[in-house]
Amino acid sequence: MSKLNDLPLATLQFYATAPYPCSYLPDRAARSQVATPSHLIDARVYSELVRFGFRRSGAFTYRPYCDHCRACVPVRVPVKEFQPTRSQRRAWRDSVKMAVIRRELAYDPVHYELYLKYQRVRHPGGGMDQDSREQYQHFLLHSNVATELYEFRDDRGLRIVSLVDKLDDGLSSVYTFFDPEPATASYGTLSILWQIARCRQLGLAYLYLGYWIEQSHKMAYKASFRPIEGFAGGRWGRLG
Repeated sequence: MSKLNDLPLATLQFYATAPYPCSYLPDRAARSQVATPSHLIDARVYSELVRFGFRRSGAFTYRPYCDHCRACVPVRVPVKEFQPTRSQRRAWRDSVKMAVIRRELAYDPVHYELYLKYQRVRHPGGGMDQDSREQYQHFLLHSNVATELYEFRDDRGLRIVSLVDKLDDGLSSVYTFFDPEPATASYGTLSILWQIARCRQLGLAYLYLGYWIEQSHKMAYKASFRPIEGFAGGRWGRLG
């Protein structure tokens, strides 16, 4: 694999943040390595960074850089080899009820309302359930790369909003939020299955799912999409 000082990454600078409370593991401090300047990180450069374990939040491109912890593992699904489980096949069958529509990467009050409802029910007290319109836009709608936004609708209306970045070798799952009611609906699983199918449709090799932490129940769903590969020691390899 190339190195971070190879072109086109040689034009970037990398710095480490100060420690901050970890969002996933209690009583731990985290740090991030940030790539700058953001205006130089276009779709081509971002594709390279993702292969080194980076991802983005708005225009902020980062990867974990903690002093004494390596729990965060960047993961991706090799889509040609993916084999759905029985429950995943059942969730996929439910997708026939959905219309998937690509929308402009722009503010929509209906999306914002669904986002706040999702945060309030699925992540209460996490802080994002109080996000202002400006915070929502900075988090999801500010992008210097090739980002696509998709709506999933059924006869009752909007159910899922999913954002993905298009890379040279795959799609990177940016964020998905959905109607938390009914609680039995498998909307999160359905969105990932659709992204895998979209990769296959586009002839792309991987779906990048961000970070997986074995000790975090919030991350457990990612390991259910198998086979799955993780980035550690400077290379990608099969997990499990």
